[in-house]
Amino acid sequence: MLENDLVPTCCALTSCNVIAVLSEFAGTFMFLLFAFGGTNTVNSAPLEGRPENLAANPSKLVFISLCFGMSLAVNAWTFFRISGGLFNPAVSIGMMVVGAITYVRGILIIIAQILGAIAASAIVYALQPDGFNVLTRLGGSTTVVQGLFMEMFLTMQLVFTIFMLAAEKHRGTFIAPIGIGLSLFIAELMGVYYTGGSLNPARSFGPCVVTGNFDGYHWIYWVGPILGALVASGFYVLIKMLEYETVNPEQDYDTPTKKTPLVSSRGGPDTSEGPRPHDAPEPEPYAGGPELEAGRSRA
Repeated sequence: MLENDLVPTCCALTSCNVIAVLSEFAGTFMFLLFAFGGTNTVNSAPLEGRPENLAANPSKLVFISLCFGMSLAVNAWTFFRISGGLFNPAVSIGMMVVGAITYVRGILIIIAQILGAIAASAIVYALQPDGFNVLTRLGGSTTVVQGLFMEMFLTMQLVFTIFMLAAEKHRGTFIAPIGIGLSLFIAELMGVYYTGGSLNPARSFGPCVVTGNFDGYHWIYWVGPILGALVASGFYVLIKMLEYETVNPEQDYDTPTKKTPLVSSRGGPDTSEGPRPHDAPEPEPYAGGPELEAGRSRA
């Protein structure tokens, strides 16, 4: 067998290298964006002449980030097989753009998500006696433009994570909610101090409806996350068009595609054409198109 026979055909093509380069650039960018952003948040100090209490409180940042990340992971895992467990109008828009859910289903669940956020806000407002301090507001001298783009980048990471872990069918899809929850966790570590860490129009809109308090820049919590979802959708569509699955074709195989010959009773390779153990079928890759459980709607 020639050595080249072991190399996927696509890897000899320029497109494979392009996909690999795009992937490494995007991955390195997102990895360091959140690592640097979270580190800078904790190390931030108030501007000269401003009160010390304007500095970030690491324990509060971690606690809030855990609340959102763990709550999303648990509830996404719970509702994943019913509706897809999206809980976010920006994510729903991204799913509609890539064809994972129909536009009719998408519009209906966006309405449901907004109503759910209002209901959750009302219950917390009514039950907890010590005030209702969950509004998303700009902090740390963050400007409106900075807040807008921070929300965009934070949401972009979350939505792309959902695309690759849940919309793409692979062997790890069943634990996708854990990765999605962790994605929100790291986004909150960076974003809570500066923007409140919304990443979700419904999350910001619900508390504002209950309190009747809308800041003049409330629009950034709609525009930023939706822009982030659209950027993530565009990148996802691009790598799908370039057939990213061909770059690392054995990534989601249960067993290697190139089988090692069995050893015969004579000590050499067994070249017989006998069936494989248990007559197992040829393994199939778990790469799939954009299709969530929610996308299997017939509406």
